[in-house]
Amino acid sequence: MSGDNPLDASAVHPEAYPVVKRIAEASSKDVRALIGDSGYLKKLDPKQFTDETFGEFTVRDILSELDKPGRDPRPEFSTATFKEGVEQLKDLQEGMLLEGVVTNVTNFGAFVDVGVHQDGLVHISQLADKFVSDPRDVVKAGDVVKVRVLDVDIKRKRVALSMKKQRDADAEQMKQERTPHRTPPKQQKQPQQQTALAAAFAGLKR
Repeated sequence: MSGDNPLDASAVHPEAYPVVKRIAEASSKDVRALIGDSGYLKKLDPKQFTDETFGEFTVRDILSELDKPGRDPRPEFSTATFKEGVEQLKDLQEGMLLEGVVTNVTNFGAFVDVGVHQDGLVHISQLADKFVSDPRDVVKAGDVVKVRVLDVDIKRKRVALSMKKQRDADAEQMKQERTPHRTPPKQQKQPQQQTALAAAFAGLKR
């Protein structure tokens, strides 16, 4: 797997390259030989290559993608409107709201292409404001989604994203709370209180 990685021309996400490496080592085959070898790939047991990060469903997806050499799903998912001026990792800023396309769904979250040549990860805990047990219940590859940038690690080429909407609601609420009222509630009631007192004094004078 030295030099130009043949998986770069496939739909296998870079985060899953270690899984392919394990498959290649267990099969005593070069990665290039694995790609497109449909007959051999269908004989493999996905459970043999699972770990704490990649479950059986994800490994099945990886094997399926290896069976389709040269296929890159991103050109198919061209419906998202990428933010103008955001083309590289260095252009991303924490809190930035972006539109992107889901390129891969795993047991621990979803990868989203936001137009910076490096897919960001929406961890399972950031997919929705409610508890999510399976990311596939929320998103699927090809979905156009709105995400918020949580963190950018340029050195490790990792981007953490969120699809939660709760923060937006909280921000709007805080904005409204910071907006001063033109007439405080007490001042609105004051004229009514003065009128009542005036009437009471008028009654005493009689």
